[in-house]
Amino acid sequence: MMIQIGEKTLKASLVDNSSTKALKEKLQNGPITIEMEDYASMEKVGDLGFHLPTNDQSITTEACDLILYLGHMFVIYYRPNTWNFTQLGQIQGISKSELMETLGQGNVTVTLSLDEENG
Repeated sequence: MMIQIGEKTLKASLVDNSSTKALKEKLQNGPITIEMEDYASMEKVGDLGFHLPTNDQSITTEACDLILYLGHMFVIYYRPNTWNFTQLGQIQGISKSELMETLGQGNVTVTLSLDEENG
């Protein structure tokens, strides 16, 4: 999956679960744009506008983790947190500091799309 944040496009690897399968199906209809807000100085979170199946388990997140919360909230973590979440995947090829710089302060618009090379 590709994640566009401002001028930067990042690649994410997705885990294999019913949540990511449903997300990929939604992305086959075109990109999804999410307005994300900073929360608790550890994550950016935004409403997908639809629900996905959940596969919650106790997880301690790391920077670059992509999480589904409550079945409809898309979350990009940049600091650790432990909770019951559904793991979607992880952004590849970027450090924690680069991710924080890319996400910036406050709200950010993120666009998700399928990786044309890998579906």
